[in-house]
Amino acid sequence: MTEKVLPKEDSDFSLPGRIEESNSAYFEPEIKSKGKSLAIFGIAFVLVAVGVFSYYFLNQSEIDSQILDNTSFKTLEEKMANHYGVGQFGSDHAHAALVIFVNGDKLDFSHPQFQIQSKYIHFENDNPYLIHKHATDVPFDMLFASFELKITSECIELGYEESQYCTDKDNSVTILVNGKPYSNINLYEIRHNDRILISFGDLELVSEQQKYLQGLEIHDIPKISKIVPGKDISV
Repeated sequence: MTEKVLPKEDSDFSLPGRIEESNSAYFEPEIKSKGKSLAIFGIAFVLVAVGVFSYYFLNQSEIDSQILDNTSFKTLEEKMANHYGVGQFGSDHAHAALVIFVNGDKLDFSHPQFQIQSKYIHFENDNPYLIHKHATDVPFDMLFASFELKITSECIELGYEESQYCTDKDNSVTILVNGKPYSNINLYEIRHNDRILISFGDLELVSEQQKYLQGLEIHDIPKISKIVPGKDISV
């Protein structure tokens, strides 16, 4: 006959039903705690997300406007047009002749890199000297900036070829507008039939260069035909 062994009095696991009861007592609270934390985190995330999206949609117009007004999204020409208060494209039309000499050599603006680089003021049709201006309040600075040319009373800087020419004892910068000296050409706004000479080098060459400038043809401004809308006619 097998001798029965009574369970120890201090052993919960040895009593009927104590195993299930012990598992419930020690492990269930931990599971419930983790589940509760996840639930709280999920609710918090949803509330934050709802708040962010609600703010965006309620303020969408203002936010989009700020993005569109951000100057980092604008081109150099747009920034300059805004800075100088340039009028609407087509608000003016003027032609002027510009020649620039460096050490007796005339800069040739007929190359593609100089043609129609700005919609407001430019050279076009492979012409090397005739400027077209298509809006009010457009300064020379916008033309020069469009192909990396810098002009000051002391220097001519050709950024497109990384060269600079500055005054010294033998050379100087001469700027003439219609035959008269002009100090800050960058802020000058051309008028129809203007003739502008910019020269670096020997002053004795300026007279001959001015005569060359005077001999250049300045085309009349095309006018819109009232008979055939959309067609330009020269008058």
